[in-house]
Amino acid sequence: MRKLTISTILASAALMSVSLAFAQSADIAPDHINFPEDTPIETVHERCRDLVIVKTGNRYICEPRKSIKSYDSLEKIISDMQRADLKRDPIQAGNEGNREALRHLPDVSMATSAANTAETHKFMERYRALDDAALKGENLLNHRLMGYVLSQKLMLVDYDTSRLPFTNDSGFFNMMSYVSRQTKFKTADDYEAYAARLSELPRFFDQHSDNMRRGVATGYTASEQILPGIVDVVKSLGQGEAEDHAFFKPFTAFPDTIPKQEQARLKALGLAALNDRVLPAYAKLLTFLNQEYSPAARETAGIGTSKAGRDYYKALVRYFTTLDITPDEVHELGLSEVKRIRAEMDKIIEQTEFDGTFKDFLKFLRTDEQFYAKSADDLLKEAAWIAKRIDGQMPKYFGKLARLSYGVMAVPDEIAPNYTTGRYWGGNPEQGLAGNYVVNTYDLSQRPLYNLPSLTLHEGVPGHHHQISLAQEMKDVPEFRRSLYPTAFGEGWGLYSEKLGVEMGIYRTPYEQFGRLTYEMWRACRLVVDTGMHWKGWSRDQAEACFLENSALAPHNIRTEVDRYISWPGQALAYKIGELKILELRGRAEEKLGADFDIRSFHDEVLSAGGIPLNILEDRIDAWIERQRSQ
Repeated sequence: MRKLTISTILASAALMSVSLAFAQSADIAPDHINFPEDTPIETVHERCRDLVIVKTGNRYICEPRKSIKSYDSLEKIISDMQRADLKRDPIQAGNEGNREALRHLPDVSMATSAANTAETHKFMERYRALDDAALKGENLLNHRLMGYVLSQKLMLVDYDTSRLPFTNDSGFFNMMSYVSRQTKFKTADDYEAYAARLSELPRFFDQHSDNMRRGVATGYTASEQILPGIVDVVKSLGQGEAEDHAFFKPFTAFPDTIPKQEQARLKALGLAALNDRVLPAYAKLLTFLNQEYSPAARETAGIGTSKAGRDYYKALVRYFTTLDITPDEVHELGLSEVKRIRAEMDKIIEQTEFDGTFKDFLKFLRTDEQFYAKSADDLLKEAAWIAKRIDGQMPKYFGKLARLSYGVMAVPDEIAPNYTTGRYWGGNPEQGLAGNYVVNTYDLSQRPLYNLPSLTLHEGVPGHHHQISLAQEMKDVPEFRRSLYPTAFGEGWGLYSEKLGVEMGIYRTPYEQFGRLTYEMWRACRLVVDTGMHWKGWSRDQAEACFLENSALAPHNIRTEVDRYISWPGQALAYKIGELKILELRGRAEEKLGADFDIRSFHDEVLSAGGIPLNILEDRIDAWIERQRSQ
């Protein structure tokens, strides 16, 4: 026990006087302090040295730690959110090692969706109650990114997006084509889990069909213009013998560690899943699409024919660009970019000494045999050769390289006819799965070689494989950040990578340079076409004209791409918006740093935090510039 003295008594009296004075502006109870609104955080910290600070709205409350029944924190909310996300997504949970999750497909019922939304609202309430005033560095970034994730989840809630659960080439109807190829098969339990997952397809399809029926009832459906391709895929996946089905392929090859007798049992299990569950599920889905959904599909290309549709599209523009920008502003930006790129194209044509008009040059590129591979293997080999040439340049432009490797593969036959010209399929370093740059070898007359360098730079390195793998390999960050992918940042980086290929020396001929500009024009036309169809009421023919008249894209590619924009409003805007922001930030850094600008350091900084919204990227690059200037 401390001995009382005159000094301590006088000090206690002085402290009591101060406390009484402060009580005029803050409610004080023996065990807590309730501050008035807008009290400075410095004052709160000073008064609550041994207490826990809790923020409620614009007020702060300080309480003894033991009196708080459920003390919240940034780390706890992140942990709870990540746990909830994995519970909702058994595909991702299975990839992260949850053995039970490997046996299941997501629950997409309306009741579960409503429960998930309610849970997200609770996370947002907890997030807003946090005191972020004292956060710095990675903790502050985690806080900002968690707020972004929660806001994105809630931004489109009022539009009931589950009513339309597919695009022209991807969705619940062919999801297992990807999942089956990304699943590891080493043990008997792996095969049993996969068979169990396949057996859930009837329930999975029925839930999506119910959501789509709700779309029919409320007047929100896919466009009739994209449905024939989807019907064809569903039909192909629902016919033929089980032994020949793409989903059965894992049961045709077993590791030697599984005995022959056990292999026979597992193969029979797979056949039963295909015959009893998968094929009937596809037959039922096909009937639903043909008899119920297609007759009710919207006739127009765009969604902006009603006030609800226009409100939804405005929200989608903000959602995908991560910027406060209007559809009209995007449209005008697109028109200006089309004009600029077209002028650069004219200069390239002059270099080739081609005798003819712009239209004649496009016809030449689309029809001359020298620009097309003679076999699928030839196309894949050319893609792989370009990829290796890029690999040789990477250390000159990046200080940090991804450890995970990637391969080059053809788009699976069962989805190729309606699939885009190429895409990146992410790997999983912890599961030992490489990334894959997938190239569409369907109809080689529509796959020009002069576009291949741009495609490879975008999907492989330094594009998506590089950025996504670096994010997966980040240390000491919350798990959600390793897979966070704001579209404008991710796709903007992919398009920036195409332009970076000029500095890297990847484009060797004027035709490949024109191919690069064709791809840039492709993204510029997206700004015009997406807003044109969904905001200004353009027809499909008007949309296709932008590409046909201004780029050397193959006609089949143009058709599938316009199908994509019809089916996925707003997403296509992210590419050019993101690229322009990255180029702006690089220009700012070059101007301010002059001879001290280091391209490797700049690129590493852009990618150092994984996927982030453009406003946060700008803050980080501005801070990086100041650090470089102070060195």
